[in-house]
Amino acid sequence: MPHSCAALDCTKRCTVQTRTSGVTFHRFPKETNLRKRWVKAIRRKGFSPNTSTRLCSEHFKQEDFDRTGQTVRLREGVVPSIFSFSTPPKKRRAAKTTKALPKKAESQEVASAPPPPPKQEPPPCPDLDHSYALPPSLGDLKVKLCEALERVESLEREMRNAKDRERRAKNALHVLVEDLKGKNLINEELKQRLELS
Repeated sequence: MPHSCAALDCTKRCTVQTRTSGVTFHRFPKETNLRKRWVKAIRRKGFSPNTSTRLCSEHFKQEDFDRTGQTVRLREGVVPSIFSFSTPPKKRRAAKTTKALPKKAESQEVASAPPPPPKQEPPPCPDLDHSYALPPSLGDLKVKLCEALERVESLEREMRNAKDRERRAKNALHVLVEDLKGKNLINEELKQRLELS
């Protein structure tokens, strides 16, 4: 199963597409203090990384990488620092009551106040009976996307396996034809028919 990034709200997975786009995945450090700093940086409550937990390169600065060898590595002591945490909206404070204004000033203040924004209708809920309709929530959409990505990876794996089986069968057939030819057990017509198939 491909690795996924452990950062909050990050959907990067170690696939062919992400690797070709230059995204790399990095294990949590074994050194305890540095590991704690990484866990603190990703801000996930109750999170405990294991040996297969990874963070993608999107959460590190460019200068955090050592690109001198064939493998992209993180420099020693580096802590992830690039995250897009979704912050909850701040609560509005109740407006303080002011002293009563004279009638004239009060009417001028009301006249200069901006008009209230027009009411917006909520977007229509898509019909989920159709496969092309989007789910109503982002969470459902994310689940649907992850399922689709897993299906694509599964199909790619099956295709690679089928190509490998076909290549092995062709090699075995070629070896068999050559062996039969060497023992004079096959005539030219049969040999041509086998090579065509």
